[in-house]
Amino acid sequence: MAEELIGVIGGSGLGDALFEHISGGQRQEIDTPFGAPSSPIVIGNMGKKKVAFLNRHGDGHRLGPSEVPYVANIFALKKLGVTTLIASGAVGSLREEIAPKDLVVVDQFIDKTFRRQGSFFGKVGAVHCELAHPCCGRLGKTILQCAEDVTAKTHASGTYVCMEGPQFSTRAESLMHIKWGGDLIGMTAMPEAKLAREAQMCYALIALASDYDCWKEHQPGMGKQALLEEIIGNLTAATNNAIELIKKVLEHDGDLCNNNCICRSSLELAVWSRPKVMNEDERKKLSVLFE
Repeated sequence: MAEELIGVIGGSGLGDALFEHISGGQRQEIDTPFGAPSSPIVIGNMGKKKVAFLNRHGDGHRLGPSEVPYVANIFALKKLGVTTLIASGAVGSLREEIAPKDLVVVDQFIDKTFRRQGSFFGKVGAVHCELAHPCCGRLGKTILQCAEDVTAKTHASGTYVCMEGPQFSTRAESLMHIKWGGDLIGMTAMPEAKLAREAQMCYALIALASDYDCWKEHQPGMGKQALLEEIIGNLTAATNNAIELIKKVLEHDGDLCNNNCICRSSLELAVWSRPKVMNEDERKKLSVLFE
């Protein structure tokens, strides 16, 4: 059996920091039908696993959330043979009990994005993937099992509201997101999770709480600079917590990849177009997604 290749996507905070923990890393430029991914993909070793690491925002955090080439990112990882993908991203907390520096293993999303390509298949035909449970429950259980051995508080579930950005929420929006049932607010999980499902990948997201969103008033008299320093400090601590957890997951003895997982057959009933009306040339370009 071929060696497992685990995809890891680093978001805000983790994008540049995680690279230092990969041994024997080799940067690879990957071509896709959708252009170049955010950055070269680093193939190396972390823990007991071989990983393909991608910096979501590009080297030096040059890409804003709406400019991230999500489609190219997921396609490039799939082209390399990734079938299990662990992503990370900074978020604001919408719940008192999810404190800054905490980690959350996300299990649900509310997608508010509107400027991003959300599917591989627009030129091929009608493809409708099931998304009731957008994250891989099997992979999530493994991450939570490993979280028992790290110092950070890790929440077992959370609903991530993904907004377009790049501006942060108004306070009215923040309060609305809470009423919707949101636990976290961020800008990058969508359409990433949807595309991972279309690529028949097992996808998990570890969210890093950097602050309470603006629903919660700041301490009286706290200046802007002090507030910024607090948020950056929280993000740095949360980043270190996430690295500790990801390293534990990659040291896990069990197989993180499982071809019998339901995520690995998400296209089985998803293609609604009749074969004779599908664009065969476009379908061939996307052949790696069906493997």
